[in-house]
Amino acid sequence: MSTASVDDPARYRPNPSVLTALKSPRMLTREVLAGLVVGLALIPEAIAFSVIAGVDPKVGLFSSFIMAVSIAFLGGRPAMVTAATGAVALVIAPVAPTYGIDYFIATVILAGVFQVILGVLGVAKLMRFIPRSVMVGFVNSLAIFVFSSQFPQLIDVPWLVYPLVALGIAVMIVMPRITRVIPAPLVSVVIVTGVVLAFAISVPTVGDQGELPRSLPSLFIPNVPLTWETFTIIAPYALAVALVGLMESLLTAKLVDEITDTHSRKGREAWAQGVANILSGAFGGMGGCAVIGQTMINVKESGARTRISTFCAGVFLFLLVVVFGDFVATIPMAALVAVMIMVAIGAFDWHSVRPSTLKRMPKSETFVMVSTVVLVLLTHNLAVGVVGGVLVASVLFVRRVAHLVDVTRVVSDGVATYIVTGELFFASSNDLTTLFSYSSDPVRVVIDLSGSHVWDASTVAALDAIETKYAAYGKSVEIVGMNDASGVFHGRLSGGFE
Repeated sequence: MSTASVDDPARYRPNPSVLTALKSPRMLTREVLAGLVVGLALIPEAIAFSVIAGVDPKVGLFSSFIMAVSIAFLGGRPAMVTAATGAVALVIAPVAPTYGIDYFIATVILAGVFQVILGVLGVAKLMRFIPRSVMVGFVNSLAIFVFSSQFPQLIDVPWLVYPLVALGIAVMIVMPRITRVIPAPLVSVVIVTGVVLAFAISVPTVGDQGELPRSLPSLFIPNVPLTWETFTIIAPYALAVALVGLMESLLTAKLVDEITDTHSRKGREAWAQGVANILSGAFGGMGGCAVIGQTMINVKESGARTRISTFCAGVFLFLLVVVFGDFVATIPMAALVAVMIMVAIGAFDWHSVRPSTLKRMPKSETFVMVSTVVLVLLTHNLAVGVVGGVLVASVLFVRRVAHLVDVTRVVSDGVATYIVTGELFFASSNDLTTLFSYSSDPVRVVIDLSGSHVWDASTVAALDAIETKYAAYGKSVEIVGMNDASGVFHGRLSGGFE
């Protein structure tokens, strides 16, 4: 007989491993080509996120290159892509315009330090408290974000952009039916680019998004005073970046776990994201986290499963912008928009919004999912949406459990026995004191807790209050049937609330 444990090293062994992929020409080709597609897809978004953060485009490009390469060696989730992201850009956006680029880079480095600390402290274990309904809301809101982020490339553009986007989407739909050896997004980008170049079609290109860097990133030491005042300026932004980045990275890792039916080390992923951010800041990058759009391209659209694809994504990104920048600049944005639209469609959990699912699913679960999506879309902040979703789920759970406590009164031979069943905690025990007939009960009262469990001090205080009320009527109360844990807990706290 075999047993499984969450601490079993075999549970987290990559499958397939990097060595397995290196020995298989077919698998290695798939990983390398997936990296090429992801590298292409990272370019326009890195530039766009740099604009959001108020820094030069090369800052976002360098950050994506450094983080993708470093996380390939450090990270806990194979095939997940880490780069500059919109979530981090939105949080850190006020720093550069207000305090300058040196404070901006210092904030990125401090955010990485915070993430390392949080990772070592085991913050990843909090993932178990995120319900599936919140996870579905997270995925759906990200899919909506990815889709809506393509609107600027589809508004006030030449009309030929629309048939080019349609062509790219059609290629990605048809290509998997012909062969899966070459990733469909790569074929789509090549065909759309070929059509534009062959017919000299004038449409927006990658080069229109911003100037591409021409050299390697260099070491950047931020010129900021090492004082408490500096810390108080950058710490709030750094902590926000750390929390948002970790949350998006860990949720993306969990999503990839489900897609690939494998397990990953979330604790390692947490501190690895921190180290990657420190390295990004040290070379003048803007920092980031796992990117769900490019990760879905890598894992779902291209079929990548190892760290080779992530490493290649970073390397290809660098080669494309530094060595082949002139060619990359000619790639029409329509080709990349088509890829991202298909990513959004593939990432959205359509099953969660089917009428049959909504009819069968408890209304509370659907409400939590919708609340998460709405909060993310209103705040443009994934952390707010996820935390808000968890809070809504917690309130609904507590409300539901609170009504599962039942009290039955039996009077026999001059003794009133109250049989309590259900979980006793602050929500359920607050009404416990109202369920007893203090004045009409006989002089002896027995409270039977054999069918319940005492979870918190609120319950102990409620039991003490019940005994005090009966004592005022000259009646005695005996509490029986507590399990060992409840008995120890009650014995330690009872009488300490007067």
